[in-house]
Amino acid sequence: MRTLFLPLVILIAASLLAGCGTEAPPMGKAVQNRDSLPVMTTFGVTKLISDSGIMRYKIVAEEWRVYDKTTPPRWEFPQGLFLVRFDDMFKINMEVCADTATLYDQNLWKLRGHIVLNDLEAQTTVHTNELFWNMRTGELRSDVYTRLEQPNQKIEGNWFRATLQNKRLTRYHVKQTSGFMPAKLPHRHLPTRPPTQRKRTPSHRANRPCLTHDDTKIHYTRARLRRIRQQKRKLSETKLRYLKANTYLCTSKFKE
Repeated sequence: MRTLFLPLVILIAASLLAGCGTEAPPMGKAVQNRDSLPVMTTFGVTKLISDSGIMRYKIVAEEWRVYDKTTPPRWEFPQGLFLVRFDDMFKINMEVCADTATLYDQNLWKLRGHIVLNDLEAQTTVHTNELFWNMRTGELRSDVYTRLEQPNQKIEGNWFRATLQNKRLTRYHVKQTSGFMPAKLPHRHLPTRPPTQRKRTPSHRANRPCLTHDDTKIHYTRARLRRIRQQKRKLSETKLRYLKANTYLCTSKFKE
């Protein structure tokens, strides 16, 4: 009995030793250059960003990837981004949304897709498909079609530059433009005409009836007589009577 038990124990021990090997499970090679792999991938992100100890920005994204070995380091938001900016009273004064976004060195934003930037304080909205935003200098630039809308104007172009100064969108530069905007024409003071003054006429002339052809001749003769009196005052009474006599004869013939 003992001769049969001893070989059985040796066989069981050998089988156990053969099953528990010291070899590690198979693994891939170690990655030497890690710039193509994110150090962190997070889903359903809500992040607050401070500036000089004051909360300034809030990021809401579906997916967030952090690359720390790239040059420069970058954050990627491949599933879209919604960003808001706060003022000193922690009220929203600007909104930005894009289909994809990349933040380089926590300074330069590169937005792509359907981009809408809404500046609530300046009442300005920017629509484009690609936008670069430098957070330090406040410069905004785009080399594709961009549409800028304000309450009193609308500008479109294929080259856009702007500056965020004093937390407001200012200094627009748009090339190859089209759109509309109100224009103020210079105020011109037109000279006013003085009221026309009608020449006063004596009442007996104003109410005078229409003259006939013969009456016109008589009137002409009387006027001629007045001119003769003014020019020939120094004539003698004899010559003056002679002229009156000739004038009388002429008028009598006209009446006939």
